Amino acid sequence: MTDPADDPLRPETPATPAHPGRGPAGLDLDRLATYLASSRPGLVTGPLRARLIAGGKSNLTYLLDTGGQQVVLRRPPLGHVLATAHDMAREFRVISALAPTGVPVPEALLLCTDTDVVGAPFYLMERVPGEVFRSRAQTDPLTAGQRRDLAMAMMDTLAALHAVEPASVGLADFGRPDGYLARQVRRWAGQLDRSRSRPVPGIDELRDRLAATAPEGANAGRIVHGDYRLDNVLATVEPVTVRAVLDWEMATLGDPLADLGLLLTYWDVLGDSDTAADNPVADGLGPRAGFPTGTELIDRYAGRSDVDVGPLHWHVALGCFKLAVICEGIHYRHTLGQTLGEGFDRIGEMVTPLVDHGLTAVREN
Repeated sequence: MTDPADDPLRPETPATPAHPGRGPAGLDLDRLATYLASSRPGLVTGPLRARLIAGGKSNLTYLLDTGGQQVVLRRPPLGHVLATAHDMAREFRVISALAPTGVPVPEALLLCTDTDVVGAPFYLMERVPGEVFRSRAQTDPLTAGQRRDLAMAMMDTLAALHAVEPASVGLADFGRPDGYLARQVRRWAGQLDRSRSRPVPGIDELRDRLAATAPEGANAGRIVHGDYRLDNVLATVEPVTVRAVLDWEMATLGDPLADLGLLLTYWDVLGDSDTAADNPVADGLGPRAGFPTGTELIDRYAGRSDVDVGPLHWHVALGCFKLAVICEGIHYRHTLGQTLGEGFDRIGEMVTPLVDHGLTAVREN
């Protein structure tokens, strides 16, 4: 999504014409070109080229060169896919709805639900200039001021998202706010059951404690991103600006404290512990990478939001459970040989520390 000449996200396939009829894994360029010729005439004006943008551990993201411009394609991962966890239509709908608001999102260009084209539903969006900061190689060169400004801009953007009235952008029916937090526990418990491939000590206890103590959610009814963190935004640092929020696959209507709890899971649990060192989940995030503390992030958010930010122990525990389940699902796909890119061999190592911290947090609730 940055200029290909300066792209810090190394492609898994070269930015050269793909093998006829195939293209990068998960993308048949011949079928795609034929579909686009009829569904979006004029978009493809030359040989269609594509490369997989590395870094994502869930949905697959490709940079397409259509001959006259570059656009981005998103599709679900290959193989074992958790039900409802990779909904392309949901992503497309929410970024389309947020386009006229103050929340920066890429322009949604086209949604295809015909699985015959590339083997799964997909959508196209504009290519937004900017950088996804996800590794120490990217964040270490930043000044202390840039890191602080970037973290605060991230929180200001989250506050802006939570301030959007869903009905005002056509998202009144985007989710069921009542009982959202208890339903999240049930949902991720179900996803866990579909991803079990090995014993995970403590994860069932964490699930049960969360289910028994789920709060009502006084702030329910806001648009929540579902996976908000630094490496799900495109940003620039001269000046520091959030250019676009990405990866909306888990967005819904619910309690915004769930976004805060998961953000702190990435930031303080993984980003400020021994597990942060050279791991594929939080390598460039959090205090260990020279960013402000999670407490400072929450204070910034609270100063720019009308959301009642109370104790977040339970929400952090939910974030730990959710991320542990996601990592376990990715680990399972990796054991089946159904992942693309690097770092998947270490994803499974993240599960136990997440479960342990989640249990500690939920006991403090």
